[in-house]
Amino acid sequence: MKFLGDMGISPRTIALLREQGYDAIHLIEENLEKMTDPNILNKARQEERVLLTVDLDFAQLLAISGESLPSVILFRLGNVSREVVNRHLLAILNDYATELTNGVIISVSDVSIRLRYLPI
Repeated sequence: MKFLGDMGISPRTIALLREQGYDAIHLIEENLEKMTDPNILNKARQEERVLLTVDLDFAQLLAISGESLPSVILFRLGNVSREVVNRHLLAILNDYATELTNGVIISVSDVSIRLRYLPI
């Protein structure tokens, strides 16, 4: 599984994924920090990467597109520190790897994890 970190995601989260053996990149590493949301979504789709974000716009763009990929993990946490995000992310990877491969939006809040299968 491959990952793309949006600007709201810590580069250290991407480093954690690499330590776990995943192919992971961050927009900032490729000097793409000003890329528009639709282009970020297209990049994730073309490169077959799961998008990690805190930006609600991606779920809406994906729903409108009617596409079944890329999968998106949307962190809607009160505390989006890398430690909290990393803990949730590792649990999601353990529990939902198949869903992420097949196309899903996973919304992570402080009290729940919700899945929406794609396309919507």
